[in-house]
Amino acid sequence: MPVKVLEARAVPVNDASEYVATLKSRDSAVIMPQVEGQITQIFVHSGERVAAGGPMIEIDPLKQQATVKSQESARAAQEAQLSWAKKQYDRAQGLAAAGVVSKQDLDQAKSAMDAAQAQLDALDATVNEQQVQLHYYRVVALRSGIVGDVPVHVGDRVTTTTVLTTIDQPGSLEAYVYVPIEHSSQLKMNLPVQVIDSDGKVLADSRISFISPQVDSTTQTVLVKARIANGNDALRQSQFIRARVVWGTHKNPQVPILAVSRLGGQYFAFVAEPQNGGSFVARQKPLTIGQTVGNDYEVQGGINAGDKVIISGTQFLVDGVPVIPMS
Repeated sequence: MPVKVLEARAVPVNDASEYVATLKSRDSAVIMPQVEGQITQIFVHSGERVAAGGPMIEIDPLKQQATVKSQESARAAQEAQLSWAKKQYDRAQGLAAAGVVSKQDLDQAKSAMDAAQAQLDALDATVNEQQVQLHYYRVVALRSGIVGDVPVHVGDRVTTTTVLTTIDQPGSLEAYVYVPIEHSSQLKMNLPVQVIDSDGKVLADSRISFISPQVDSTTQTVLVKARIANGNDALRQSQFIRARVVWGTHKNPQVPILAVSRLGGQYFAFVAEPQNGGSFVARQKPLTIGQTVGNDYEVQGGINAGDKVIISGTQFLVDGVPVIPMS
């Protein structure tokens, strides 16, 4: 029986493990207010680009404005008090020089002037603090980027723990891969990491840039990170992905998937085995299958490099039948 054969060749195969990983961005900022209050105006929309320092959300500032005005009035009153205390001291100095008042009266006037000055300095600090606090009622972008979802609305009351929105800058991401502790001894810096899709296609290549010195007590895993370039924006912040950590490479034969059959949970393939006189017979070989590489199986046992694997008419073959190999 004529059959097509393909010589099994040893090719480098990655010794790898796949894990579910999470993408995170170091160029993403969560925006939360520094004060509590009711939202009176929203200046941005989801997906909009915002410049650094641009206004985003305003929280009702009326109460804080009244507080600032009250503190400024108190400071103005204290400035008048300090001016009067200085005049009293100047007057006491002149009278003391003429011997009209005692040195004790002069010291009291000096003490009153110093106390008024200290009180004014304290009020200056309070006014500055309240003015800075007033600035927090208008939330601005600390960096340029793209505005994320805005879950709040005008009229909502927010606290310092309320998430207003996010600002993202397109660019590099980091893959957070949680490796079981059984493989922790194999981890080392610069090990290759591949981000793959559901079909096994490689979306991005990277290398391990961080290995956590601690084990997560809940999951018994070790966190490793790998920087992922995202120039075409194919990946997204907080996306779950499949990450393949490549521990090393080894050489094993590969055979086409179509040449392999499975019976009772065991994999088999036919090999054209040479006989005396130059003839060939088909021999059914039990296989130990490793990874799937494209349209081929990695064979870890059962077939050696150089064997002629039969890739056609396998459904009609039985062990020992004479065959004519055709390349």
